[in-house]
Amino acid sequence: MSETSLHVPLSAQGLPEPATLFANLGTAPLVEHAVRNGEGLLAAEGPLVVETGKHTGRSAKDKFIVRDAETENTVWWGKTNVAMTPEHFAALKADFIKALGEKDTLYVADLFGGSQPEYRVNVRIVNELAWHNLFIRTLLVRPSDAEQASFVPEYTIIDLPSFRADPARHGCRSETVIAVNFTEKLILIGGTAYAGEMKKSVFGILNYLLPVKGVMPMHCSANIGANGDTAVFFGLSGTGKTTLSADASRTLIGDDEHGWSDTAVFNFEGGCYAKMIRLSPEAEPEIFATTKRFGTVLENVVIDPETRTLDFDDNSLAENSRGSYPIDFIPNASVENMGPVPKNIIMLTADAYGVLPPIARLTPDQAMYHFLSGYTARVAGTEIGVTEPEATFSTCFGAPFMPRHPSVYGNLLKERIAKGAVSCWLVNTGWTGGKATMDGIKRMPIKATRALLNAALDGSLNDAEFRKDPNFGFEVPVAVPGVDSKLLDPRGAWADVNEYDKTAQTLVHQFVDNFAQFAEHVDEGVRQAAPVAAQAFAA
Repeated sequence: MSETSLHVPLSAQGLPEPATLFANLGTAPLVEHAVRNGEGLLAAEGPLVVETGKHTGRSAKDKFIVRDAETENTVWWGKTNVAMTPEHFAALKADFIKALGEKDTLYVADLFGGSQPEYRVNVRIVNELAWHNLFIRTLLVRPSDAEQASFVPEYTIIDLPSFRADPARHGCRSETVIAVNFTEKLILIGGTAYAGEMKKSVFGILNYLLPVKGVMPMHCSANIGANGDTAVFFGLSGTGKTTLSADASRTLIGDDEHGWSDTAVFNFEGGCYAKMIRLSPEAEPEIFATTKRFGTVLENVVIDPETRTLDFDDNSLAENSRGSYPIDFIPNASVENMGPVPKNIIMLTADAYGVLPPIARLTPDQAMYHFLSGYTARVAGTEIGVTEPEATFSTCFGAPFMPRHPSVYGNLLKERIAKGAVSCWLVNTGWTGGKATMDGIKRMPIKATRALLNAALDGSLNDAEFRKDPNFGFEVPVAVPGVDSKLLDPRGAWADVNEYDKTAQTLVHQFVDNFAQFAEHVDEGVRQAAPVAAQAFAA
């Protein structure tokens, strides 16, 4: 039995046809299937609530790229992009096809990765779980009926959480595997129910394909002001990409993945994937409203099985609880999923060391330096005895998803900044007045962050008086209307300025040590944009 048909059947791809195939179902039937299959519960106000089991985030160490003639000299091999042999992939593929053949029911969705037609990629996703199919249908760009009727898949993703990989046979690390084959245009995901693996696999495809076409792929959110001014927000998870781009005064293009072509900033996706932990209607009203909508999927959010009420403060299932919803659930979302080329670039960091200012203006060379660095810092877990934050450097603010060498993306960014005379800003949404691990130290007030961002985006911040940061060399405003000036001086906010200086020196050295891997791939201007510890700077 097949409910709705596929223009290109699975059999044409060498894949087995199950007894029951559900192809390109809409939201309501997929929710019905998920509930009927026992995959999740409907919450009181409409969203589907599911659990992902032991994998509540990406399994980065279980991802592999097949190393062959196509990828040998195009992929940046190392800790992030780990090789799998063609032979191991062939064994894995054979076992996936065998596992598919044992399934009575499968769900298939034919979707686009990318909203700008000339740069999008046709992706087919094959799932054993209805809620996974709903998730990816929500997150990617949905074809029109006419486009669906003639859809020919270019890349295929097969996602089987029930599959268990064999490290000896498949050349992987554990029972969990994400294997990418750019030659066969096939991605196999097994042993994990975390739906974000599918979303990020499509991001990886576009990050591989687009630079060759001169398009800059970006791990960023993006929005548009009333005057048509686009802003992009780079940042790692937890730095505020989704929160800060969902601004009632600006039109949302997207919250996570975009391309920058000669004519537009375009969303790779048709939905949003927001963190839910400790979500509040006061701080994030637009996102909170999506948790009361039918069609939203909530992962690892605690639900009362009787009343079906939600508890966003309960992290017993996961700190990384998530919600996926169509982008039009945000009231002021762009209908086209696109906007003009950007006027402003904001690089977000959550500095748990309490060293960086809440906002700084960057030169193009400094922007490339910080883009390649991709810095944020987190509180290092909850173990007894942890007293220091943990620095994270993820090049291009998305190293796990960047198959090519970081300089490919960095040079594209620098060229586009120069071509468009783009203003660049570094925004710290982290801690102020001390390290995050110190008693009484709080995160940067979101109202202050929004006020500083608004001033940057409307151009008024350029009229402020600036000082040069003695450690990082970028420009920091001295005073901004509506913002406590004490926040603008992180050193002065510390009770012990000597302790601040020591902490700043540590962070500077971490930046310099991390950037050594890129030094030979950038020009002298970018190398000179490196921070220098204040003592040496003054000398």
